[in-house]
Amino acid sequence: MPTANVNDTTLHYRFDGPENAPVILISNSLASNLGMWDHQIGTLLRLGFRVLRYDSRGHGRSGVTPGPYGIEMLAEDAVGLLDALGIERASFMGCSKGGMVGQMAGTKHGDRFDRLVLCSTSAYMGGEDVWAARIEAVASGGMAAVVDATIDRWFTRPGQERIPADVARVREMILATPPEGFIACAHAIAAMDQRESIRAIDRPTLVVVGEHDPGTPPSAAELIHDRIAGSKLVVLEESAHFCNVEQAGSFNAALEEFLGA
Repeated sequence: MPTANVNDTTLHYRFDGPENAPVILISNSLASNLGMWDHQIGTLLRLGFRVLRYDSRGHGRSGVTPGPYGIEMLAEDAVGLLDALGIERASFMGCSKGGMVGQMAGTKHGDRFDRLVLCSTSAYMGGEDVWAARIEAVASGGMAAVVDATIDRWFTRPGQERIPADVARVREMILATPPEGFIACAHAIAAMDQRESIRAIDRPTLVVVGEHDPGTPPSAAELIHDRIAGSKLVVLEESAHFCNVEQAGSFNAALEEFLGA
């Protein structure tokens, strides 16, 4: 289980692919871990990347430090991991919270990234009031208190019936998330507003969203697309929030077109 000391915590990471290949750094959503990207690894390797996945602070096998966190803190973790591993430049892909980290990293550290893939994400999530009930539920009942509602936001009903094994694995990820890490990151999301700052991003950017995503809907993706000059927007049919799992084939095809160009 390789870990790196980054800022004031330890980050669990995994490499796939040859050492001399260009790196793509990929960041997980709230309440998941680096396993959420399993369906993308083969495609990224075929495209010639060395894949660097990591568990976000407060998630998976990474350290859980006292909260609340901030999106800028989590972006500094991503860049700090590159520093710790001696990687000067990389591409970046992130889902949901990971996509928020990618927006901040692209704004603050654009010189470190070649391309950005922002999946199922938003530049603004409505403030503390929107998150208060979810935070309280986890504080009092742990991750079991929110797992069913989370699965219903992340996958359409037909998707849950079509890929039950994948959904079961994601459910396990949610339940294994440390409640303290979830709450600390939820506060980071609630406090975030990148609607204006992302105009500074000048990296080639792909924005991907599921057509039925209730949490970060197509309108949120359209705002990001509108404010990052030259970005490309892809809306995946018959998918919700975890579109990289629910429609892995279509998602990977979008990656190939964007990253293989």
